[in-house]
Amino acid sequence: MYDKKPSDEHLEYLKRIKRNKITTLIWQFGILCFLIVLWQIAADKKWINDFITSSPLRIIETIINLLTKGQLFTHLFTTLGESIIGFILGMLIGTVVSVLLWWFPSAAKVCDPYLVVLNALPKIALGPVIIIWAGAGVKSIIIMTLAISLITTIIGIYAGLKSVDEEKLMLMQTFKASKKQTLFKVLLPASYVNILSVLKINVGLSWVGVIMGEFLVSKAGLGYLIMYGSQVFNLDLVMAGVIILALCAAAMYLMISSLEKCILKKFGE
Repeated sequence: MYDKKPSDEHLEYLKRIKRNKITTLIWQFGILCFLIVLWQIAADKKWINDFITSSPLRIIETIINLLTKGQLFTHLFTTLGESIIGFILGMLIGTVVSVLLWWFPSAAKVCDPYLVVLNALPKIALGPVIIIWAGAGVKSIIIMTLAISLITTIIGIYAGLKSVDEEKLMLMQTFKASKKQTLFKVLLPASYVNILSVLKINVGLSWVGVIMGEFLVSKAGLGYLIMYGSQVFNLDLVMAGVIILALCAAAMYLMISSLEKCILKKFGE
């Protein structure tokens, strides 16, 4: 027995992949820097209305001002906590409901048109009803988040369960496997890639739901910050809130992407 050394061609292939990744990152970072500099120049030269669009330097000054006054982390952690709660609840409830729909095919057929209609319904229309029912607080924000993310989660995971290879299911039936064994031995393991994809989609939907909820009822959070800035015509505050929100959502998305890569690597996909 001996360790087989990789060939020169394989090493060159790996180096080429690494170079491509580095080149892509350089281009991504370069384009971002170019857009930021162009934005600042356009604001300084009055090519754009900087009252509406603000500018990178003024946004940085606004963020530093929020940090100095001790307000930044209050708003940030409020929105972050609500987003994480909504994200986790959406995934857990969505997964359970998807499994139940697979477990009871007749119920799935009955629920199908309702899921389609609820998915197409503009969720903001439910805002007043949610506020009257749950009150003007965190509970309403979480419910709004679930209203936006839950149906998409159910549809996505259920579609993944239904797309599992029929031959695998027939094999389980041949061996007289129970539904529980089929679920945990075949369906869920075969659907983990789909579930990870739904996780990534749910990140954005959770943030959208929280911000919409904060627009309606919150007294703290990034959504409240953006809404307050628009009401007092402080567009620097609005843009600062949007930038912070974008960075937080991107960071959460990257965490899920890293988790996806680890799982795919572990299972050899």
